[in-house]
Amino acid sequence: MRPVRARVKNGRLIVNVPSHFPEGTVLDRALDDESDDLILAERKLLHAEIRRSIREGKTGHARPVEEALAELRARRRS
Repeated sequence: MRPVRARVKNGRLIVNVPSHFPEGTVLDRALDDESDDLILAERKLLHAEIRRSIREGKTGHARPVEEALAELRARRRS
């Protein structure tokens, strides 16, 4: 199921897309916080790390995600 996007206008949620929901369907809403708390320097470091990670993956310097997650979980337990 795809998320439903709405805008607030005059205190009301306006959904401007056709719906496949049956008449009378009740939808729960969740607010989408599209921002984060990163400062510019942190964002630059994050993007540099993402680029480095992509390069490593392309050159075969990667490992299975299950292995990495197991290591992170083990660190959290100790």
